[in-house]
Amino acid sequence: MIRRAWAFLRSAFPLLVVLTAFIGSATAIALRRHHRAPPADGIVLRIAHWQLELGVRDGIAALAAAYERLHPNVKIEQLPIPESTYSQFVTTQLMGGTAPDMIQAGMVPYNVMLGYYARYLVPLTAAAKLPNPYNAGTDLADTPWLQTYKDGMRNSYIGELQEYMTVPLTQFGIRIFYNRDLLKRLTGLEVAPQTFRDFLAACERIRAQTDPQGRPYVPIAGSAYHVGMWATFMCEPLTFGAVRRVDFNRDGAAGNDEFFAAVMTGRIDFDFPGYAARFQMLSALTQHFQAGFTGLGRDEAVFLFAQQRAVFMTTGTWDAGSLREQARDSFEIGIMDFPQPGKDDPEFGSVLEGPVYELPSAEFQFAIARTCKHPDVALDFLQFVASQRGNEELNRIIGWIPAIEGTQMAPMLEAFKPHLEGVFGAMPITLGGETNIKWQQLTSLFQVNQISYADLIAEFGPFYRQQGPAEYAEMRRNSRRAIVGDEQVIAGARAAARAATGTDAVTRWMNYRSLVAGRLVTRDFVAANLDRVIAAGPAPDAPAPYDFPPTVIDRVRARLTGHGQEDP
Repeated sequence: MIRRAWAFLRSAFPLLVVLTAFIGSATAIALRRHHRAPPADGIVLRIAHWQLELGVRDGIAALAAAYERLHPNVKIEQLPIPESTYSQFVTTQLMGGTAPDMIQAGMVPYNVMLGYYARYLVPLTAAAKLPNPYNAGTDLADTPWLQTYKDGMRNSYIGELQEYMTVPLTQFGIRIFYNRDLLKRLTGLEVAPQTFRDFLAACERIRAQTDPQGRPYVPIAGSAYHVGMWATFMCEPLTFGAVRRVDFNRDGAAGNDEFFAAVMTGRIDFDFPGYAARFQMLSALTQHFQAGFTGLGRDEAVFLFAQQRAVFMTTGTWDAGSLREQARDSFEIGIMDFPQPGKDDPEFGSVLEGPVYELPSAEFQFAIARTCKHPDVALDFLQFVASQRGNEELNRIIGWIPAIEGTQMAPMLEAFKPHLEGVFGAMPITLGGETNIKWQQLTSLFQVNQISYADLIAEFGPFYRQQGPAEYAEMRRNSRRAIVGDEQVIAGARAAARAATGTDAVTRWMNYRSLVAGRLVTRDFVAANLDRVIAAGPAPDAPAPYDFPPTVIDRVRARLTGHGQEDP
């Protein structure tokens, strides 16, 4: 009998183990749900995001707990989703009508996100124009919510819809992080290099030395993820001078359609000094990256930096807390601005007109799903987090920069204050799919020193001129295809304006007129002007957009100085 019982237990043991694990898991889940569940008449709101950096989940959890203490019938559930799957998660959830109540906006192409805004997300314009109730008792108590943001809630405004659609919670910035201890030991520098030439000299000294295992130190921890930051903040400003040759609509920027028109008419070419200088500087920088950086991802570069094998690495405030934690007991982290060439620089001084301009913008943006059963409560929670006190606390926990006026940030983040005066890039090369693929292929070869910039433009220039007309025409067709959607949006704006009353009606009619002017009238004028320029054919001697005859310049000078007569 005992032997039979023992045999039964041995044969049933795996099943008993599985059953025990199942009961334990079910109990744990039930206890957790019981702990998180609100009262019978309570509300559960879910908030999804992809920011898995150190401190983000703690910050949201802390603010959720504070909100729940004020509103005991509300529970906030956080859904952190990895970047790699976030776009698929949001897309399927929105289309299936099962989206979280609040979602972080992004991780999908803008045209796709635009469709999501229109179909699945709640406009927040009315709330943005009223004071945030959670700012009561502060200097922002009577200030419209949108004006409490450092950037005026600029990124939340979707021009195509004429609506504020998201609630941003932080302000990001990008700078160079460096290992203070390693920099001093390898170069003798107490302070990070301030100029481009001094920076290169420091990189040369770092690269010439080896660690205790005989491995050479890497001056810059780079990857395919990081190289674009170096290009944007150090190299792109060199191309600004091209604006004066390609800005046909005189809006201060260079569009890819304007660049195409300038190339096809000979007003500019790929050997423009600023363009060549951009790639020359990028080449000088990437020589100090680790070997094979183009095939590496973000984590590999961070690991190299954390292991004290590299001295410099560029990234944003989103990584500041994680890097500080990794270096806590090993080395001191410093933060420096991107070093720029001086005016007397033999290679870049003649084309550099200033540092890169950084448009302040609030990020980490959240939208409310139309399927949310309690959108007023979701909005109230976001207002709580985006209040002066709430936003400062959230970003203090995370280690980020608050997005709201009158807030304090950690001293180490002072280095991330944006440059409000400067220049921007003016090299919008690609028009469509084929030119984009070709450009990426050639620039990848350039980054690994397999071709020079002269080789790059010698191959890309003819391809661009051959493929460009078809892609430019497709761009025009795509613009016309959007007219039906534009007219639907405008019809909706007109209906909303007609139904509105009081001051809201004034705002609605202004939005309607802006839509009509920007999307149905002036857009075609700009396109027609470029079509006319291109149709005229090569005209290398034709004046550039900002070229004026001497007589015009003399008249302007006379008016400014108060001499001479004005034109009749």
